[in-house]
Amino acid sequence: MAAKEDLYSKIIPRRLRQNRPGSVKCGSSSLDVLLSMGFPRPRALKALVSTGGRSVQAACDWLFSHVDDPFLDDPLPREFVLYLRPSGPLQNQLSHFWQQSRVTCGKNKAHNIFPHITLCQFFMCADHKVEALCEALQAAVQQWRGRFPSPLPLELYTSSNFIGLFVEEQVADVLKQFAADFATEAVRKAEVHVEPHKKQLHVTLAYNFPTNHLPSLEKLAKGIEVKLGCDWLAVLFSRDIRFANHETLRVITSEGWVNGTSLASGLSGLLPENYVSLADESDTWVFHGGGGGSILHTLESHSKLGMFDGLLDGRRPDNTSPGDTPTLSLICHPMQVLLRFHSRQPKRTLFVCRHGERMDVVFGKHWLSLCSDSKGKYVRSNLNMPSSLPLWGGQRDYDMDAPITVFGSTQARLVGEALLESNTVIDFMYCSPSLRCVQTAQNILKGLQQDGKLKVRVEPGLFEWTKWVSGNSLPAWIPPTDLAAAHFSVDTSYRPVIPVSKLTVSEPYETYMSRSYQVTKDILSDCKNTGNNVLIVAHASSLEACTRQLQGHSPQNPKDFIQVVRKIPYLGFCSCEEQGDTGVWQLVDPPILPLTHGPNHSFDWRETLLQE
Repeated sequence: MAAKEDLYSKIIPRRLRQNRPGSVKCGSSSLDVLLSMGFPRPRALKALVSTGGRSVQAACDWLFSHVDDPFLDDPLPREFVLYLRPSGPLQNQLSHFWQQSRVTCGKNKAHNIFPHITLCQFFMCADHKVEALCEALQAAVQQWRGRFPSPLPLELYTSSNFIGLFVEEQVADVLKQFAADFATEAVRKAEVHVEPHKKQLHVTLAYNFPTNHLPSLEKLAKGIEVKLGCDWLAVLFSRDIRFANHETLRVITSEGWVNGTSLASGLSGLLPENYVSLADESDTWVFHGGGGGSILHTLESHSKLGMFDGLLDGRRPDNTSPGDTPTLSLICHPMQVLLRFHSRQPKRTLFVCRHGERMDVVFGKHWLSLCSDSKGKYVRSNLNMPSSLPLWGGQRDYDMDAPITVFGSTQARLVGEALLESNTVIDFMYCSPSLRCVQTAQNILKGLQQDGKLKVRVEPGLFEWTKWVSGNSLPAWIPPTDLAAAHFSVDTSYRPVIPVSKLTVSEPYETYMSRSYQVTKDILSDCKNTGNNVLIVAHASSLEACTRQLQGHSPQNPKDFIQVVRKIPYLGFCSCEEQGDTGVWQLVDPPILPLTHGPNHSFDWRETLLQE
């Protein structure tokens, strides 16, 4: 320790040593001081951002502790999030609930993050833009300060695995507008894209807990007086992108064998799992105190910001409870925060799959005449024709809505079995309204052994480019209620993102790509926090249309798009993975092998073998 202090005394300028850390005089910014000490600009910026800009001393400590960090010079952006944090009497009650629920029922997922209202999704920001980002928040706060009702109207909601306080809808719309204004400022000042939170605004009290804990948690939640005074603070937190979606552990001793990375030094190491305990996810987050402030009470904003800065320096005002502290201040030596390389919760993944082999492609556009007798009954004339068709004899548009072949069903089951063997869990399944897609989804469920357990959501917005539809009208698809009556595992309560009535014939290419992208985004948004893996069963074009813009790319021109689509076979399968909780997605290797199959022409033994 003495050697480290000697090293500091040689490097840190005299004017910095003579003052309290962080109180640099002569008009010098913290960055200027670090640069004058000889640190490269990228490292100085990273140190300041990684410590929330608290002080030069904190940045120096961070730099010296990360001198062997293999990622120290990598230009990795950090992930940021904007929250509303309560303070005052309501915060004290929430802290009491947090502590009592932990004592009574143990830790649940809500304990991973302190009480808050989410105003935007996690987003990326490079180190050199963070100062401008904080200025953007400050500008938004100044515009909105004092314009919200006090106290914020909250209503308790409970279900079998979730308890929370929801913001009254009209007030929630006002808060969302504040978030939208911040997003606008972030683009203008920092060129950073921020996506405001679109779901119902709420404070999560408990979720993902055992059902038998509900009565105790509900009783504790009802004891929270939601009308108590509260100063809501708009605050930015950030985290190292390497640690997103990884398990957070608190080291109790310095020995061991868990493979992890230290938040304190950035170094990787081993320690025994017996000598660690679970920590909260937000223990690895950094508070950025320069940009936000109270948006409900103008007079208290400076003292509240001072309180947050003090807590991050390890100090606590006398009138606050331990639950008020940003959790980073709880991490002190000899304890460290380590992160396992293997995530407890896998990344969110979108799978997109083409339907199976079509009857009209195999047997020609007049295939119906090959399997209808003189009385109009369905007759199987080839082994690759299904033994029966759903709802045959009704007013079904099989000419324009062809089913899949027997081999198409086999292809789909093979994919489902492969997903099962790879231990891939499908949490939600969506499909185009085309019968060939519904049948493919059903057979994938059979291979997954989820037939009758997982319900398929039929989404008209996933239908292929309508320019490819022959005739002047769309197919007359079988409604979900009729599909369910025919024993298809479909969700009859599902309300489509885009109903059939909104689809038009011969839509422009730009409309199709925009429709596919919007539907995919809405599906992923609806499924967030309730499942990691979503499977879309649709058309060859869907593999490109549902994933390209999700990755941040612009649509290709129609000619190149068509060339891509022609290369996608039946049951073509792709995987797109979310990079942290950022809204950024990337194509990755699927969890299953590809399915290759070739043409098999109809075989007439008479014509081939019976020759004279």
